[in-house]
Amino acid sequence: MKLPELVLPAGNLEKLKTAILFGADAVYLGGKEFSLRAYADNFTLEEINDGLTFARRYNKKVYVTVNILAHNRDLQQLPAYLEKLEEIQVDGLIISDPGIIKLSQRYAPSLPLTLSTQASVSNYEAAAFYRDLGVKRIVLARELSLEEIQEIKERVDIEIEMFIHGAMCVSYSGRCLLSHYMTGRSANYGACAHPCRYRYALVEEKRPGQYYPIEEDQRGSYILNSRDLCLLEYIPKLIDIGIESFKVEGRMKNHLYVASVASVYRQAIDRYTARREEFAPDELNRWIEELTKTATRPFTNGFIESAISPGTVPGLIQDIDKEEKYERADFCGIVRSYNSAKNILQVEQRANFGPGDPLQLMVPGGEILPLDLQELYDEEFNPIDRARHARQTVYIPYLDPLSEYTILRRG
Repeated sequence: MKLPELVLPAGNLEKLKTAILFGADAVYLGGKEFSLRAYADNFTLEEINDGLTFARRYNKKVYVTVNILAHNRDLQQLPAYLEKLEEIQVDGLIISDPGIIKLSQRYAPSLPLTLSTQASVSNYEAAAFYRDLGVKRIVLARELSLEEIQEIKERVDIEIEMFIHGAMCVSYSGRCLLSHYMTGRSANYGACAHPCRYRYALVEEKRPGQYYPIEEDQRGSYILNSRDLCLLEYIPKLIDIGIESFKVEGRMKNHLYVASVASVYRQAIDRYTARREEFAPDELNRWIEELTKTATRPFTNGFIESAISPGTVPGLIQDIDKEEKYERADFCGIVRSYNSAKNILQVEQRANFGPGDPLQLMVPGGEILPLDLQELYDEEFNPIDRARHARQTVYIPYLDPLSEYTILRRG
């Protein structure tokens, strides 16, 4: 049986390497332009090429997002950019705009096309339309039930990719779910209650009474779901119906998130395909506990159990005041090298840490090791009590060799 592809986000070159080393089959990334994550570090063409070189060393793939909803002004620079991506032979493009699909077929004809979830494909006729347009794979809309996903898969001969983990937008442009969430009246069925015309602000829980306006960029305004998607327990069913690719959101997230999520879903996919048995409660709980260490919000299964239909409201009530509080882990550093002569780790600091902290080492491959930190040294090998400075190089005595990109975390 062919394994589904596990696709992780790569906000920069280091995160690309982290994703691959911790279990991803492929990564998706954005260039400096034409991508919907304008505030991620993103990649120059040279960095994309470097990422390709690294990925191919491990027989992994690199997909590039060109998933903006393009304006006329974008069309002048796109051909040259697409030609460059064709020249360096990335493994595919992720696109939502039909105009960019046509441009890609003209200027990068050898590159396979994946239709972004921004295109909101939610039925088999739409899937067939894009297949006939030359798209190889479709990232389905997130608001589909398991039954709807299966029907699309059975009716249309096209590869299916779907998001299984990460943050979800409630609305973007005209594809709005906000009315349905708030009132049960679906804008996509012509019954919009126009909640976008209400006045909104963000309130941070420790600053009651201080209201922050929702911002927008040049591409539009974005309202985020108050929960993160987590379909871990549905992995067996999704494998059984033949989903080709599982995708994780998070190009803005840190290395710890990438490593943790890649590791958990890698274990889950491999475990089910090897034994073809449902997950035992203890292993599912262990994986969920690991995922919560990097979660910023509670989890939801989204619409996987029940699709949007007129007059219905999703069963999951998003009341964050009633949610269980999880202990989150802190991303403290990355192992850069191991000196076997001195039995010492070189670590690049990412958060303040020191002796006495409950530290762990996440090793590429998924193993998690406790670290009883007794001694810590600066770059000149002077003893220090804390690693206080951003990206400070420090040294930690450790008896066993560890590979580069091992993650140091607290909690």
